[in-house]
Amino acid sequence: MKKFIIAGIILSLFGLLMTGCGSSAGQADSKKNIKVVTYAKWNPFEYVDNGKVVGFDIDLINALAADAGYDCTVQDVGWDPMFVQIKDKSADAAIAGITITDDRRQTYDFSNPYFISRQSIVVKDGSNIQSARDLTDKVVAVQSGSTGQEAVEKLMGKNDEHIKKIKGGLTYIELLHGTAKAVVGDDTANKIFIQENPDEQLKIIEDKENFSPEYFGIMFPKGSDLAVKMNESLQHIINNDKYAEIYQKWFKTAPNLDELKAQQK
Repeated sequence: MKKFIIAGIILSLFGLLMTGCGSSAGQADSKKNIKVVTYAKWNPFEYVDNGKVVGFDIDLINALAADAGYDCTVQDVGWDPMFVQIKDKSADAAIAGITITDDRRQTYDFSNPYFISRQSIVVKDGSNIQSARDLTDKVVAVQSGSTGQEAVEKLMGKNDEHIKKIKGGLTYIELLHGTAKAVVGDDTANKIFIQENPDEQLKIIEDKENFSPEYFGIMFPKGSDLAVKMNESLQHIINNDKYAEIYQKWFKTAPNLDELKAQQK
């Protein structure tokens, strides 16, 4: 009898260990775990800090998953593999500052926009580049496969040899080393890079005439029913101030909620 009692105690303790993290056994069993893939080389949206993927997008997807009743596992897989995994449905969702475009909509489903951005230009102080039109015949570094690349190709031509397509988030290095005269990329990331590198004597050129607003969305496999649930949760966290809390944490300023709300369907 003592052996049965001891065995029962061991099994009970094991069960407590398996259902930690603030959930009861019933709650943990009832939650589906969704696999989210990202490209963690874009501070402050997603990056690796002490071996852990962190950032605005990561806090956001965790908040949305929790609101929708899911557990969430985020994996840093790289930019191109992220699209592959969503297309072949080996991942449930992707978040990495992915701009919603008509071309991407043909292959993937998207949530409503969760972030509104524009492209801008980073140059060294003293540069004679004053607008996007001045990029002609200049070597311009862009993230390969990004909307920054699309924006520059629209201005300079898709096959222009002056467009330097960089993988691995190293576009700024090209500018700092003098192998590019400008970087075109997301305005938020550009501003943060300049703030974090004040000794590099860089400045931002904004051009709202040539760079239209861009809308970041969470990407899903075609036909996924997760998009509807995430849209509902996005509306919830915008209305209950959770979104503003996450935004303030990472960008040190308040979001334009009226502009964001206007994009919710």
